[in-house]
Amino acid sequence: MSAINALSGSGSSGATSGTASRFNDLSSEEFIKIIFTELSNQDPFKPNDSGALLDQLNSIRSIESDIELSNRLQSIVSQNQLSTAGGLIGKRVAGLTADAERVGGTVRSVARTGDEVALLLDNGWIIPMDNVEFIDQQPVTPPVTPPVTPPVTPPTTP
Repeated sequence: MSAINALSGSGSSGATSGTASRFNDLSSEEFIKIIFTELSNQDPFKPNDSGALLDQLNSIRSIESDIELSNRLQSIVSQNQLSTAGGLIGKRVAGLTADAERVGGTVRSVARTGDEVALLLDNGWIIPMDNVEFIDQQPVTPPVTPPVTPPVTPPTTP
């Protein structure tokens, strides 16, 4: 395991921080190749510590699992944000555009580009969902005027 220890900076070879950062840049496939190279070149009468090998393999599995979990969580957050934005259609909002201009208006539609969700307002402005500062929960409806009915006159009796 001397090659692995030297790369990880945990050996007594005095590995520099540059060497340690190269270890962090390794993909799991490259790491597995290093392990198999180490195993195939070891002296059978002086085997390396298999416990350290298993620890390294468990670390790789843990890292890959964390990356997969992070990707799934990002997908859930993106879907949740899109759903929340859809619920704002017809409501008044205010916030900052991508250019940091403070604007407001009624949400007419929602757009998603990659992982970013944006609200398209009735006045042409676009507010990224992350930049919304104010939401008026009352939907915007035009004022209703009651119909004009002619006055009712009582019938006359002869």
